[in-house]
Amino acid sequence: MKPLPTILAILLPLTARAAPLLVIPGNSVRGARIFETEQCIRCHAVNGRGGKVGVDLGRAVPRHYSPAYLASTMWNHAPVMWSAMDKAGIETPQLTPESAADLFAYFYSARFFEKPGDPERGKQTFEGKHCSVCHGITESRAEGAPPVAKWESLADPVLLVRQMWNHTYRMRQAFQRRHLEWLSLTSEELTDILGYLRSLPETAHLAGRFSNTTGQGGEQIFQAKGCAHCHTGALALDDRLHNMTLTDIAVDMWNHAPRMAEQPPLLTAEEMRQLLSFLWMRQFVYPGGDIAAGKKVFVARNCAQCHMSGRNGAPPLPGQARKYSEVTIISALWRHGPQMLRRMNQSGMAWPQFSNAQEVADLIAYLNSIQ
Repeated sequence: MKPLPTILAILLPLTARAAPLLVIPGNSVRGARIFETEQCIRCHAVNGRGGKVGVDLGRAVPRHYSPAYLASTMWNHAPVMWSAMDKAGIETPQLTPESAADLFAYFYSARFFEKPGDPERGKQTFEGKHCSVCHGITESRAEGAPPVAKWESLADPVLLVRQMWNHTYRMRQAFQRRHLEWLSLTSEELTDILGYLRSLPETAHLAGRFSNTTGQGGEQIFQAKGCAHCHTGALALDDRLHNMTLTDIAVDMWNHAPRMAEQPPLLTAEEMRQLLSFLWMRQFVYPGGDIAAGKKVFVARNCAQCHMSGRNGAPPLPGQARKYSEVTIISALWRHGPQMLRRMNQSGMAWPQFSNAQEVADLIAYLNSIQ
């Protein structure tokens, strides 16, 4: 199985004035079990553990592997995967959208969507940015700064964002007392730092994990914590987080700190999870699409031949109670794709191919526009 996140987790597209939109909750622990029980692990490895037939989903993944890119790649290679699975005697998984969301969470916990960091560069950056002045590996070196070995945020990217948010004000004050200049970070630098810290023997016990919620309570937190007071108009976050990873967001938190005159409102882990599910999750797994371009894809890829006429027993599109997203498409691919391929072969039709990830996003935008 060549998965996924994405295995995606969105029910409705995000619009600037839309009411709170729910996502499908995902949990990496459940996703890890699905990865094994559905026998994905026979072909694919995650960080070296698993089969060697397909790509290792935790290593050597280029930065452009967005959920949409992965979804398009999975679709394009589905016939080859199904053929290989048939020969190996592997039953085709019957993924529900909820199972797909759990797999997304699992792959995110394995840092599938993060460009791998360079530990050696990370060590240099960790020292060059003065992090090591206060944070020792196993002991605190200043003002009660927690040692790296106790950073649970190294395992959970949501906790990393929370840490960068909750502690930057106090850290900025510590920098001022020590007459140290606040140094900004790039996403690449933070990725390298995390690569270094995660490679240490002292942090080997921290198993990666990730989970998201529906985000249903996120808007209330966004209002109650005062975020909405600043993030309006040109600073609104409705459409600014597309294709950003949580590492990218953590960097923005850090770089934003010097512009905050007062201590920002503190967030619990659950509040941050709700907030990120509301603001970021939908945008990360649902890249913006163009409706007009999506209509052209629907026609050019011969979707309309069957799905507008009922040819080959194809169900009408649109026609789902849920809005379309990568998660619903991937779920449908694994549940109905083999039968769809057989009927297309019988009719002499070629399996449709997406030329890039944007075509997937455009197609979804079009299908949702005519629900």
